[in-house]
Amino acid sequence: MNLEMNIIDGSRETPVEFSESRIQAGFPSPAQGDYTSKIDLNRELIENPASTFCARVTGNSMVDAGINDGDLLIIDKSLPPRDGSIAVCFLDGDFTVKRISIRQQGVYLVPANKDFPEIFVPQESNFIIWGIVSHIVKNMKK
Repeated sequence: MNLEMNIIDGSRETPVEFSESRIQAGFPSPAQGDYTSKIDLNRELIENPASTFCARVTGNSMVDAGINDGDLLIIDKSLPPRDGSIAVCFLDGDFTVKRISIRQQGVYLVPANKDFPEIFVPQESNFIIWGIVSHIVKNMKK
């Protein structure tokens, strides 16, 4: 994974129009064209600004987890890694995004694409869990 890191500036507010009405994902309902308030996406998506950064995904090893090439990941370095977390990891000089699997034999980095193998993390490797993926931002105009 090629990381294009961007540090989050939590001091700026960027309000966007927000409709309090819920949007149906099932049967359509009458459209609510009125915007009743504003929402700040920084507040919605970033819990810990000082420890949060963004990176753009390159590759398709996580497509079955909904993470595609070009997606923007919001990564929080303050969140504790847990079994099953999707994390950005540094392994022997390279960054990768994978699901963490903690097993009796050790730590595995598990892709979400059957065409990619699991990666066993040997104890002697240079391995750091860089941060936990908290959100995925997708461009739906593609």
